[in-house]
Amino acid sequence: GQPVRLYVNGAILGYQRGLRTQNNSVSLIKIKGVDSKADTDFYLGKKIAFITKSSVDGGKNGSKYRVNWGKVCRAHGANGVVRCRFARDLPPASIGGKVRVMLYPSRI
Repeated sequence: GQPVRLYVNGAILGYQRGLRTQNNSVSLIKIKGVDSKADTDFYLGKKIAFITKSSVDGGKNGSKYRVNWGKVCRAHGANGVVRCRFARDLPPASIGGKVRVMLYPSRI
């Protein structure tokens, strides 16, 4: 049948920040269809993929894409935004972009 989609889309909102400081190592992600703090609980610990196209054609293992992997750490506020840490901090140009929130590893 149809291939199974193992991810949910998310949007990059920016970095964790205060009025005068920002913490680049923690990114804020809005997950589609998640609108309350209670709903974020399912996604804690899930992997996140930020996918970019590679300028070098077929670099590592012949892929045209690069993936920066991250993890959902905790909720941020009451409206379903989550804090995430990535293997490499997300670049500022990625703000407003998309990520894939994978539905694994499972905690059920």
